[in-house]
Amino acid sequence: MPSPRLCLLLVVFSALAVVDRTSAQERPYDVFPEAKPPYFRVRYKPSTEPGELIFAVNYTVWIPQGVETLRGIVVHQHGCGEGSCSSGLTGAYDLHWQALAKKHNCALLSPSYEQPEKAECQMWCDPRNGSAAAFDRSLVDLGKLSGHPELASVPLALWGHSGGGHWCGGLVLTQPERVAAAWLRSGVPLLVANPDRPAIKPYTLSRAALRVPIMCNPGTKEGVTVKDGRFAKVWPANLAFFEKVRGSGGLLGIAIDPLTAHECGNSRYLAIPWLDQCLSLRLPDQPGQALREISLEGAWLAEPTGATATRAAKFEGDPLKVGWLPNEAIAEAWMQFRKDTNVVDATPPPAPSRVELDGHRLRWFAEADVESGIQKFIVLRDGKFLAEVAGSGRNRFGRDLFQNLQYSDTPAQPLAKMEFVDEAAEQAVDHGYSVVTVNTVCLKSIPTSAVPAAGGND
Repeated sequence: MPSPRLCLLLVVFSALAVVDRTSAQERPYDVFPEAKPPYFRVRYKPSTEPGELIFAVNYTVWIPQGVETLRGIVVHQHGCGEGSCSSGLTGAYDLHWQALAKKHNCALLSPSYEQPEKAECQMWCDPRNGSAAAFDRSLVDLGKLSGHPELASVPLALWGHSGGGHWCGGLVLTQPERVAAAWLRSGVPLLVANPDRPAIKPYTLSRAALRVPIMCNPGTKEGVTVKDGRFAKVWPANLAFFEKVRGSGGLLGIAIDPLTAHECGNSRYLAIPWLDQCLSLRLPDQPGQALREISLEGAWLAEPTGATATRAAKFEGDPLKVGWLPNEAIAEAWMQFRKDTNVVDATPPPAPSRVELDGHRLRWFAEADVESGIQKFIVLRDGKFLAEVAGSGRNRFGRDLFQNLQYSDTPAQPLAKMEFVDEAAEQAVDHGYSVVTVNTVCLKSIPTSAVPAAGGND
């Protein structure tokens, strides 16, 4: 009689076999942006060996230009299901997450597991089922491709959605010494056996894992205020994880999204500042050194379902029954997020660079505002408003973003281009053009004037 694992493999490969190989719409893992420097990609085929990953997987990494030695990797991990898995193909191209990575001289890496829709997600989102080994293999191979062999050994800042939250939390629990921080959106690993999922082996909680800062980030409609439906068990799972980890002294907070169910919504506007603070507090000064421990001085505390944070020094009650926040800046952002997700930003975005004019076609490059990302661009002609360049349209999952947003917090395809053609320009008239970046709280950069493109007509 075949083993359960062999039966699962047969189901997976049967599902793969029925895919129409002539239809691009039915081949979501074949549709992804090109990986040219500063992007690098590797792909591994599914394995039939015991303990190895049974799904094919792509890993794409972005390396910030000009960085000689990377200090870490920001990992953006998608959730379960074919749609979420394929959305991971654009994760490394996200301008907002790139801004976080670049600020700390880190790479940005996004996996994309080729999990058929009906296949068992635990076969990759549990890192003990071969995905941790495949991840480590990718870091070695991507290090060779990019000329950054340190990728294989630098610390990790983890963000994961749904099954990706399981994966990130599992890595914290199994390899805490390499994780600087972890943000778990709508998914946590099991610390206690679940009778509904007896095949999933619970993790053990070590002292080292308790020193890793973690934020759980469920949507309010995942069992907090909406008690039924597909995702109603997310909150009880998060609460059980919180009580075990925080009750043992772990550096764990909870940020309930007040607007969403399982979609990521505006969570990045708290996740990115939180990871930013954690990287500042945790990354070592010199390569190869151990991660720094976070001092408990200056911490703030907050009730898991509350909306007000208090300085730990002034908190009255049991601190191990409330969420932990690293400092006042994050406490203020957390309170804003809990209210309506509108985390404020008082600083304008960086101005565009490399604005070039070729005939009447403008092209440019822009880095995102690390706090607020990019909403759109404004094109000026002779100092006056000409047009807005706003990507592919309105974002139904949160604030409007130039790159739009998929369910698992990654850019939509095709990727929005930073270009504009002035169809109304008068022939034989020289116009002066400039471009302004607008972030998602509508603050504007200073304009950057266009210069003639090399080899262009101007």
